Amino acid sequence: MTNSTSYRDAGVDIEAGDALVEAIKPKAAATMRPGVMGGLGGFGALFDLKAAGYTDPVLVSSTDGVGTKLMLAIETGQHDTVGIDLVAMCVNDLVVQGAEPLFFLDYFATGALAVADAARIVAGIAEGCRLSGCALVGGETAEMPGMYAPGHYDLAGFSVGAAERGALLPAGVKVGDTLIGLGSSGVHSNGFSLVRHICKTAMLSWGAAAPFAPGKSLGEALMVPTKLYVKSVLALHKAGLLRAAAHITGGGLQGNVVRVLPQGTKAMIDQDWAVPAVFAWLAKTGGVSPDEMLRVFNCGVGMVVVTDEPAKCLALLAEHGESAFVIGHVAPGDEGEPGAEVRPPVTLVNA
Repeated sequence: MTNSTSYRDAGVDIEAGDALVEAIKPKAAATMRPGVMGGLGGFGALFDLKAAGYTDPVLVSSTDGVGTKLMLAIETGQHDTVGIDLVAMCVNDLVVQGAEPLFFLDYFATGALAVADAARIVAGIAEGCRLSGCALVGGETAEMPGMYAPGHYDLAGFSVGAAERGALLPAGVKVGDTLIGLGSSGVHSNGFSLVRHICKTAMLSWGAAAPFAPGKSLGEALMVPTKLYVKSVLALHKAGLLRAAAHITGGGLQGNVVRVLPQGTKAMIDQDWAVPAVFAWLAKTGGVSPDEMLRVFNCGVGMVVVTDEPAKCLALLAEHGESAFVIGHVAPGDEGEPGAEVRPPVTLVNA
C-alpha cells in the first residue's frame, strides 16, 4: 500500500489561503468606489472609467514595496501598518502626476501562511486604500515553502489611477515658482537598511525606549506608517494651484524634486524647516553627514509641491491638516538637465 502525499505535506496549506480570503473580504468591500465591477475572487478585476466620471482619461500606474522596513515588522510583530506603507508608496507616486488613485492590488509572499498575521497585513492595505479613496480589487497570496525564513514575508503593491488628458502633471513649471514642503510622519519607507545598521551598531533593541519619541519603544516609533498625501495634493490640483509635485522617497529632496522640473532650471532649497527628532537622532547616533542624510531620507519633507500662488496653497493645505512650509524656489539652471541645490537644515548640521 502506497503512502498518500498531499500539498500540505509539501508545506502549502490551501485551506489557510481560503481562510485568509474570507477574512479580508469585509475589509476589501469597505474600499469599494464608483467604477469597480465585481468583487474578489475573479481571475481579474474590472474597472469602468466612465462610471468613475472620466471622459478622456489617461491611465497612470505605479508599483512599489516597503523595503527592509518589513524586517522591523517581522522582528517586532507589528504587522498592522506596513500595509498602509505599501499603499502610500504607490499612490503618492500616482498623485504627483495629477492622477486620482482608482484601484490597488497586492502581492503577499511567505514560506508558510500564518492567517492571523496575514489578515492584519491586508487589513492595513485596505485601510491605506480607504484613506486614499481607491479600491482594493484583488491580489495574490503566494505560499512558497523554502523561499522565506520562518515568519518572514514580502510585500509588493500595484496601483492604477487616472487623470483627464489635459490635467496631467507636471505642467507649466517656471523660474520663480515656490517650492512648498509637506511634513512627513517620520522615516516613511526609505532608508531602513541604514536605520537598522545604526540601531544594530548602537546595540539598541526594538523594545528599548525611543530616545526621540517619549513613551514609545524604538520599534513603535520607527514603524509609524508613511503619510498619505492623496487628498491634500488632489485638492491643490483641483483648485488650480499646482504646477508639479514630487514624492520624496529614496534619493531625498535632491534626487526627486529634479524629476518634475523642466530643462534649464534648478531647485533652490535654501529655507530652513523643523526636522523631526528621529532624523537628528539618526544623524548623531550613526555619525551620518547632513548631505548623506538628505540623500537617503526625507528628513521631514515627504512631498514637495510647486506653485506660483504659495499663500493660497499654504492656506488650502492647512485646511487639510497638513504641516506645510516654504523650502525654496525654482531658479535658472544650466542648459540641459535640471538640477537641485539643497542647503542642509540647521537641525541636521548641529546633530
